[in-house]
Amino acid sequence: MSTEDLSQETPSRTAGEAGWHVSRYNVMAQVPGTKKVAIANLYKGNCAEYTPIEMYLLSVVEELDENHPVIERFARRGVIANFDERAAVEFLGRAACASPYAIGLTICPTMGCNFNCPYCFEDHFARKMSASVQDDVVALAGRMLDASRTKDVHVTWFGGEPLLAPDVIESLSGRLMALAEERGGRYEASIVTNGYLLTQDIADMLGRLKVNSAQVTIDGMGAAHDATRHLANGGPTFERITSNLRTLKLPFRVTIRHNVHEANKSEMDELEAFVRQLAEESGNNLMYYPAPVTGSEAADERGEQVGLLCATDASEVSIRQEAGRFRAGRGHYCGAHTLWSVGIDERGNLQKCWESVDKPQISFGTAHDWDPHDPIATASKPDNLLMYLNTACPVPDDECQECVWLPSCVGGCPHQRLFRVRKCIAFKDDPEGYVLALHARIPRKEAADAAEQK
Repeated sequence: MSTEDLSQETPSRTAGEAGWHVSRYNVMAQVPGTKKVAIANLYKGNCAEYTPIEMYLLSVVEELDENHPVIERFARRGVIANFDERAAVEFLGRAACASPYAIGLTICPTMGCNFNCPYCFEDHFARKMSASVQDDVVALAGRMLDASRTKDVHVTWFGGEPLLAPDVIESLSGRLMALAEERGGRYEASIVTNGYLLTQDIADMLGRLKVNSAQVTIDGMGAAHDATRHLANGGPTFERITSNLRTLKLPFRVTIRHNVHEANKSEMDELEAFVRQLAEESGNNLMYYPAPVTGSEAADERGEQVGLLCATDASEVSIRQEAGRFRAGRGHYCGAHTLWSVGIDERGNLQKCWESVDKPQISFGTAHDWDPHDPIATASKPDNLLMYLNTACPVPDDECQECVWLPSCVGGCPHQRLFRVRKCIAFKDDPEGYVLALHARIPRKEAADAAEQK
């Protein structure tokens, strides 16, 4: 057969005829001082630079031959697609509920706390989880493993301040670790703690119990931190917490969360540098993470101070926060959008959101009774379960479905949507600022990827 005959049998198509189109989830910005453009694709989780000729080719991509070499490069980076990306995001949301990689238990050994932070979204109670409730938690974990057909267990120790009840952490951890081991699965844990009660013995215990990460909040340097992160009696905490981070040998990585508000916003760079210094001095794995203070019903009741704390412009802080965790679209916002993630308070009440673990009135059931084999019939208040699950993709909001940010925010925090107002990404109207923050991270990410491959 001649070449001419072959070409007639397999005529070339344009990329558009082959189904390729520019992604609906591209955001872009001119790279300062250059003619290049940075494009972040929010579905693929990729950010890269493009030359003027590449930008031209992207603008006419549907007219190019489907075999043009740039098609493969654009497709790999996600800036073009040959499928319905919004439908894919919706599928990821459904899959997150139906196909868990692990069961997720956020366990509060106590709702008591030794701090009194003005922006806290919780009301605190000094009760500690009883032995019978611990039995219920282990039984629930077994039912969730059976129903989900996964073997893996992930626990987050939360509260209140979980280190007020280290005996509960130790007792439950051993039983949950054994449960995963019996099934041939993997167990891992994390902890959210204020860091004040950390000792070497406690740190070593957490390491033995497979806690591989912790979150500790520092709200600025010295007095700035003590203004919002103080003991229940008003006493300071900065020196104690930072001393613990400096002198203890921590067998887990620690994210230092900085709750940013107007009064401490100017200390972001100083605190980030301080965290790096702490890491160098201690040899501990510490990472800085800024997060804007947001309102909540419980915090609002504490008065004017909280309103002032939450009044800061969150755009700059959120860009810095989100650029540090840029990833591919995931289809769900948090564990509240999946059946296989639950919060458990010290009485065994089940919740779908960390922000409601202290609010039994919106619990959907108990660890003693709820069975995910029949999640509606065994829930004491099914609507409290369904209202969270039904904010997942496809998001019940036409504006969200058409928004370029959908793969990143997936409709925003379900708790805020249900009980306050829909909370959009703070930098929704500043895509250029976000893309340039991602662009600034490209060399560091490439270096990290290269090191990981060695």
